[in-house]
Amino acid sequence: MDAPAPKPYSDTMTEAATPTLIQSLANPTRFMALSARVLPWLAGAAILVIAYGLYLAFVMSPPDYQQGQTVKIMYIHVPSAWLAMAGYVTIAASGFGLLVWRHPLADVSARAAAPIGAAFTFLALVTGSLWGKPMWGTYWVWDARLTSMLLLFFLYLGLIALRSSIEDETAAAKLTAILALVGVALLPVIKFSVEWWNTLHQPSTRFTATLDPAFRTPLLVNALGFTLLFAALHVKAMRNEVLRRRVKSLQLAAVRQAARSETQ
Repeated sequence: MDAPAPKPYSDTMTEAATPTLIQSLANPTRFMALSARVLPWLAGAAILVIAYGLYLAFVMSPPDYQQGQTVKIMYIHVPSAWLAMAGYVTIAASGFGLLVWRHPLADVSARAAAPIGAAFTFLALVTGSLWGKPMWGTYWVWDARLTSMLLLFFLYLGLIALRSSIEDETAAAKLTAILALVGVALLPVIKFSVEWWNTLHQPSTRFTATLDPAFRTPLLVNALGFTLLFAALHVKAMRNEVLRRRVKSLQLAAVRQAARSETQ
């Protein structure tokens, strides 16, 4: 008697009689249904808030008395740097959820967040270099903050490369989760590097508390817009990953079915 064909990825989650919110979201089918409704609103909110933030930044915000118009690079650079670290926290938290709770969507979240986090890290490095040229007279110095951010970018690339180099998805998920958790040690170095060492990079603004409101408001609005953009991209990437796994599951089922047909 032939063994039953494997169920598609969307049906591998056993439903509880009265599922909690987390259990409901852990089911890929429920996640796909909910994210399909949420994603357009999330993307629309990101576009509107970013548009308003850029208007405040480049039209309403005044030039700095020392830095002039170059201070406006801050409105792209700072949110990108925040999200570079937030993206890595997302990957590490997802890896923890995979290793400890075997959350069905944890690895999906981690894999989806890696390229997005790498993109924001790269944007932070590029805008930081552009900001550094008029301020420091050079695009790059081996400053503690800059070097640690560069290491974070390489760590992102390492996670992506490790995941792509292993065919067994279960083994790849576990190994990348472990590497992500080990790499968390770099985040405090990035955060406190300007306090631990004598660096060219400016010290912390204590979450913009030391900024004049004329600069603080555009920065916070752009930070919110970029965060919404990150969330929208993450949800979209997770949906793509779930669909990829469904297609792969169906392809494997078709191959097994064809192999059984040939042996009969």
